[in-house]
Amino acid sequence: MNSTSVVTPVSRRKFISTTGAATVGALSAGRLVFAQASDTLKLALIGCGGRGSGAASQALNVPGTKLIAMADAFPDRLEGALANLKQSQGAKVDVPPDRQFVGLDAYKNAIALADVVILATPPGFRPMQFEEAVRQGKHVFAEKPVATDGPGVRRFLAAAEEAKRKNLKVGIGLQRHHQPGYIETIQRLHDGAIGDIHTMRVYWNDAGVWVNPRKPGQTEMEYQMRNWYYFNWLCGDHIVEQHIHNLDVANWVKNGYPVKARGMGGRQVRTEKKFGEIYDHHAVEFFYEDGSTVFSQCRHIPGCWSEVNEHAVGTKGISNVGGNIIKPTSGEGWRFKSDKKVDPYQQEHDDLFAAIRANTPYNEAFNGAKSTMTAILGRYATYSGVEISWDQALNSQLNLFPDRLAWDAQPKSLPDAEGFYKIAMPGQWKLS
Repeated sequence: MNSTSVVTPVSRRKFISTTGAATVGALSAGRLVFAQASDTLKLALIGCGGRGSGAASQALNVPGTKLIAMADAFPDRLEGALANLKQSQGAKVDVPPDRQFVGLDAYKNAIALADVVILATPPGFRPMQFEEAVRQGKHVFAEKPVATDGPGVRRFLAAAEEAKRKNLKVGIGLQRHHQPGYIETIQRLHDGAIGDIHTMRVYWNDAGVWVNPRKPGQTEMEYQMRNWYYFNWLCGDHIVEQHIHNLDVANWVKNGYPVKARGMGGRQVRTEKKFGEIYDHHAVEFFYEDGSTVFSQCRHIPGCWSEVNEHAVGTKGISNVGGNIIKPTSGEGWRFKSDKKVDPYQQEHDDLFAAIRANTPYNEAFNGAKSTMTAILGRYATYSGVEISWDQALNSQLNLFPDRLAWDAQPKSLPDAEGFYKIAMPGQWKLS
């Protein structure tokens, strides 16, 4: 399958029903890469930025692991990550020059050498790289989000089905699922601590992230990849890249996924050309099948009120979900307390590798795809300014990925004569 392949459309009901056991996976027949407790699990890191380096370090903190291959589009990123990992992890990093792969298709060579693959490139590459890892029969830890458009989600979902058939273990970087405070709080909410939950508010409001200035001689492809956060084919806008965490929590609390969304957004403060084509604010209403609503905000504007959190309102009380607090309308309130400190970023790797060792069911790919799709649905709603259904979003043929992936190829979004990129205009932008 190439980067512009069209995947068969699916309905929301079929999508959810066929992936309902997402977090438990399946033990169906197929090729299995499995290591006994005494074996060393060989790791390959695909994508050597900050998150990739962090994920690799956390994986190497698990006993019986060794990093043996690395791949990145840029040699300086690989070299920097390798030096840092060697310093922090010592002999557990064994990546000689012949196992250092650079280029846009370097991931294939690194995947071939490993038992477990860490996918941490910009999200737009996730579907094709996950697909390749599954094709080669490898266990996977993939950072969130897992795609940036409907076709990418469908492609990731198809690979997830193949991973399920092959009994491959898949972890997704939605680490709140491995955080004890969230786990217990949401279990209590599911048990009825505040009654039926009819409303939620979720936020990722902060000042924004880094920018890498354009350098002389850069091709447009290199510039966009160095500034991947500001281009939708690579990032999906910050509602997808960051706010997915809060939307994922909302889905977890609701034990379901939205049927439609509507919202508004725009680009009011961060309007310079260096901010590419993404918005600086989104506000979305997500509607669920049971009639409940999730009100969502995310913002990249300095000097404003900031919050990264989730709140739930039920018929019998309220909950600050991220704060792990439950306040019923009658009876005593509850707050999660524990003497044990758990790093959820580390725990998600501990859990994945434990499943690989024990050959227990473990597949977070489906929930990762559905929460990614939730965030993409939100972007489609704010960009268009009209109500968008889940099925419309998932089955969209709007494929953002370049027709050809090469340093001299042109992305689909290009600057005008003044260096500005076209910004989606509500009321005019169309979902194809």
